[in-house]
Amino acid sequence: MSRKVVARNRRARFDYEILDTFEAGMVLLGSEVKSLRAGQASISEAYVAMRSNEAWLESMTIPPHVYSHLGGHDPTRTRKLLLQRREIDRIGARMREQGLTLIPTQVYFSNGKAKIELALAKGKRRIDKRHAIKKREQEREMQRSQRRSR
Repeated sequence: MSRKVVARNRRARFDYEILDTFEAGMVLLGSEVKSLRAGQASISEAYVAMRSNEAWLESMTIPPHVYSHLGGHDPTRTRKLLLQRREIDRIGARMREQGLTLIPTQVYFSNGKAKIELALAKGKRRIDKRHAIKKREQEREMQRSQRRSR
């Protein structure tokens, strides 16, 4: 299965504790697909909202394509996500009961179709982030010392 990644949310793993991931399709306009193929998208501030038993992607930025007709599309419009009914129900229940958030982690093309990877996540507290930074620094220091000893 070929996968061409267009955009990543690099801060997602730092700001959130990822519990589960899902793959979803997106309802896009033609100019949006062209912009994605050109590698233009930002999901750093995006999130998923559940409304009337449907999943909607909010605040994802896809700039208009250069050659699109009549200016293209609204860059930050709300986009519908394509998930199966069972998945939507299960995700919605977990979000309500456990107070979780559904965030996009990456946008990619899989076999020619634009897909988005969603993560069911729990926000980290500041002390958890500090612990992650400390752990990462210790691992880097260990690697440096191993390289020096060779």
